[in-house]
Amino acid sequence: MGMVKDDAALLALFEELALAAGRAIMDHYAAGFEVETKADSSPVTAADRAAERVILDGFAAAGLGTPCVSEEEASGGVIPACGDGNFLLVDPLDGTREFIERRPDFTVNIALIRAGDPALGVVYAPARDLLYAARPGTAFEVTVDKGRAVSRRQIHARIMRTPPAILASRSHCTDETRAFIAGHPGAETLSIGSSLKFCMIARGDADLYPRYGRTMQWDTAAGDAVLRAAGGMARTLDGAPLTYGPKQGRGLEAFVSPSFIAEGAHALDI
Repeated sequence: MGMVKDDAALLALFEELALAAGRAIMDHYAAGFEVETKADSSPVTAADRAAERVILDGFAAAGLGTPCVSEEEASGGVIPACGDGNFLLVDPLDGTREFIERRPDFTVNIALIRAGDPALGVVYAPARDLLYAARPGTAFEVTVDKGRAVSRRQIHARIMRTPPAILASRSHCTDETRAFIAGHPGAETLSIGSSLKFCMIARGDADLYPRYGRTMQWDTAAGDAVLRAAGGMARTLDGAPLTYGPKQGRGLEAFVSPSFIAEGAHALDI
């Protein structure tokens, strides 16, 4: 894997690049930006592209030879071969709608996929000064000040409560999501954007995140890595763990994720 030899060093690189990308995003956040529309009708800004450039240039400078599938490059047709299941997944600005509407829930997502599973992940919310980082078995919440990490604590998903606290996407709530919530009488419901939903479960502040409809692998991989390391799991509707890597279809369609339910810990897992 180039000059970066172990998981600890690679995760430290992910954190460094996520923080740098976050600084680039906040520069645009402060200065103002124009919104464009991509071919799939989703929005994109100069902040998305600037953050992606920071991350990809950082990978190159570190000598990483691992294939990287990154949202904006992939949307432009640049998708490297990653058939052996070991590759990087990057969403340089997850929650672009949150960013545009000046809500603080947007994130930088960087993940390493190993044999189809999210092995390492970093989720950084620059407007909240919080970063989440994970390697197998260990997840951290990192407090950030002026774009620099200042403290960290280990986090754990809690055992599922009854009734549960359920997270719903602010931008993508569906009839299926509303039906899922209705199937848990008395549940507390919380709305938050981007991959922070995974992190809220990972830190023990919520229990379930149902996601129905189209989502992309780079939207979920880093948050899923954090959740798994904290003792939770994201599963498809038939109960199988989410897996990552090219599926059926060509181009972007090969990286569409199925509907899933992210959940906290179970008593039997403790």
